[in-house]
Amino acid sequence: MQTDPKTIHDAVRDAYGKTARDEGNSCCAPSCCSPEAGPDRTAHALGLGYSAEQLEWIPQDANLGLGCGNPTAIAGLTAGETVLDLGSGAGMDAFAAAAQVGPTGRVIGVDMTPDMLARARRIAVERDLADRVEFREGLIEALPVTDASVDIVLSNCVINLSPDKPQVFREAFRALKPGGRLAVSDIVLTAPLPEATAGAVSAGVGCVAGADLADDYLAAIEAAGFVDVTWTRTPAAGLLADLTSDPTVAAIAAAIGPDAVQRAAESVWSYKVQARKPSA
Repeated sequence: MQTDPKTIHDAVRDAYGKTARDEGNSCCAPSCCSPEAGPDRTAHALGLGYSAEQLEWIPQDANLGLGCGNPTAIAGLTAGETVLDLGSGAGMDAFAAAAQVGPTGRVIGVDMTPDMLARARRIAVERDLADRVEFREGLIEALPVTDASVDIVLSNCVINLSPDKPQVFREAFRALKPGGRLAVSDIVLTAPLPEATAGAVSAGVGCVAGADLADDYLAAIEAAGFVDVTWTRTPAAGLLADLTSDPTVAAIAAAIGPDAVQRAAESVWSYKVQARKPSA
């Protein structure tokens, strides 16, 4: 049975709001996007592909231990570009992008969670970056940006949470200038999850529950109009491997058994996807 989109948005907003207020380790804690729920978020970020130099630049308060990759590492950002970050959270990737586009560039983060926006905006002011990093409230299915206004769209382990992923890619396509690029890190499946697994993760607002099959995910990008779609992936089986420290995973194990959980986990992958909007 499909969950109402508003119900999904409200549940995710509530979970991420708690994370922004430091009331929890992450929305997925630690079943998906934050496999390391402990305090060493720097080590977690290094494992996702952020460089030590990037982490020196990114404000510590912006690193909440979320994400499943580093989209700025595959974006090919250059000075003066305008960047749009979908589901920008506390601003980690937005601030990373700001370092690459420089003072002549601009970064727009879009997020639907007021607590995340408040945190990101505070950090931007404290770091004297508010002149080039802006955070707007909105849904990634209805982006608060004008047509053909950005050079590149980033997203990090957020689109998987959307109840309408094809619409997200259509919106990204709309926002991009002709020739603009898409660079996404996300959780994608290579086989369907057992129904009990998906249901249990949904109850915990887990990132895995909303993930699409790889073929469907990539097809949605192409259907939106993107060309030159390329991807790489790394296994994410470890994200569901710990059956003791996470109540969401424990609920799944109780429903279907730990062996079935591990088999399901082997279909979970971290994808890095690049694509381009055709030039006019």
